[in-house]
Amino acid sequence: MSSSTTKFTLHEDWTVVILGSLIIVLAIAGLLIPVPGFGWANGAELTSKVLGAENLIKILTQFVFVLIIGGIGALITGKSIRNYALGFPLVYLITVIALILAGSSQAKALNLEAVIFSLLLGLVISNFFKLPEWLKSSLSTELFVKVGLVLLGTSVIFSDILKAGSLGLIQALLVVTSVWYFAFWVCKKLKVDDEIAMMISSAVSICGVSAAIATAGAIKGDSKKLSYVISMVLITAIPMMIFMPIIANHFHFSQEVTGAWLGGSIDTTGAVVASGTLVGEAALKISTIVKFSQNVLLGLAAFAISIYWTYTKHPAATDKDTKPTLGVIWERFPKFVLGFIGASLLFSFVVGPSTITAVKDSLKSLQGLWFALAFTSIGLETNFADLFNENSKKPLYAFLIAQTFNIFVTLGIAWILF
Repeated sequence: MSSSTTKFTLHEDWTVVILGSLIIVLAIAGLLIPVPGFGWANGAELTSKVLGAENLIKILTQFVFVLIIGGIGALITGKSIRNYALGFPLVYLITVIALILAGSSQAKALNLEAVIFSLLLGLVISNFFKLPEWLKSSLSTELFVKVGLVLLGTSVIFSDILKAGSLGLIQALLVVTSVWYFAFWVCKKLKVDDEIAMMISSAVSICGVSAAIATAGAIKGDSKKLSYVISMVLITAIPMMIFMPIIANHFHFSQEVTGAWLGGSIDTTGAVVASGTLVGEAALKISTIVKFSQNVLLGLAAFAISIYWTYTKHPAATDKDTKPTLGVIWERFPKFVLGFIGASLLFSFVVGPSTITAVKDSLKSLQGLWFALAFTSIGLETNFADLFNENSKKPLYAFLIAQTFNIFVTLGIAWILF
């Protein structure tokens, strides 16, 4: 927030709720931003489909829309509009290149998501070129992440719990609580710092990337630590996606048990779908439903984590007589969580099925774009040495131990329930 100005400015947390709500209201009102296609298998498809005139117009339309929304955000929070207008096109261009790389058939086969390419491209540029200060000051990482999180709420539909039936929900609750506490305990034993411990626990137990991002938002965590956790999540998802179906087949697990196992332990939705497809239709259905059930718990988890974090990490928290008051908890509470839950309730109980069908793809595409923009920004403001230093070994060990525990516990619970 600029200190040299006396004009009215709003805190970033409230700003993202306004921006996310604006995007959702515009979509429901009929302003549907076209969804560009980034999938390609060879050079001919790349030039004809992805880089064809029709698709480039869709990419440009998305750019103008997000530029305006982000510009409103810069204005409300008191940031330099000039720096934002100069810096954002570069961030967008890098992000589009990342989306094109992630759209290749090879990247899809490995289930490499756009955020990992965004992060890597940003890191390469920031580590090989000296970026001007105006560009660094124009990066709105927090804003991009949290707008994406508000939009993520539109895809967390409560009816998915009902589809999952009681078994899917019981498994989700058992897995999330047991794995979260075990992961946090391991992190504490290995003396991993509290911020990374929170992000690892949520990523391993709930739903990978989205949970890590939501937790980082809830505790106002360091974006460099978030990058590292997400890198671990995406890298470990690849061998799990390939080998778990092979193990299930070798031991002749039923499709139902295999699906529940995959859905409960693999951390990214894309990898769950890919591995479920390798097993069969019943496994795909169960795995997706179990993963949906865990995703639905994301809002509740972010809410609980943010209250716990405020209560224990407040400067006054160590003095029993001056524990933070409700007013302090509310002041420090990350307001994007309200936007996320509000969007979820709106799409679960208010918006009709036909409207949801009409706006779903456009909002999902924009949500992915905001996340990818955030990770391009994180890459541009991070040094390789910051991301992979000596201190990153303990979080890696903690993550791998927690993930191994997750695999065995989820299999046991899936075996009993399914």
